[in-house]
Amino acid sequence: SLFSVVKNQLSIIPVGVKESHQTTIFRIIAAILHLGNLEIQGERDGEACSVSSEDQHLNNFCGLLGVEHSQMQHWLCHRK
Repeated sequence: SLFSVVKNQLSIIPVGVKESHQTTIFRIIAAILHLGNLEIQGERDGEACSVSSEDQHLNNFCGLLGVEHSQMQHWLCHRK
């Protein structure tokens, strides 16, 4: 698989990337991909938004990065 090829190449590049660092890299990439799939609902003619607490991509994102679910849900829709 392509994943196996990438993982192997990361191990053999001149400086090499430790397996623990590879896991962290893949966790961050997976979290970013889940973040891109979040369904953000516009409210009040686009002046506000919300993210469902049931959104599986939000749950996966928070789980992968160890972020508190309610905090992430809040900060995705508020600047302050």
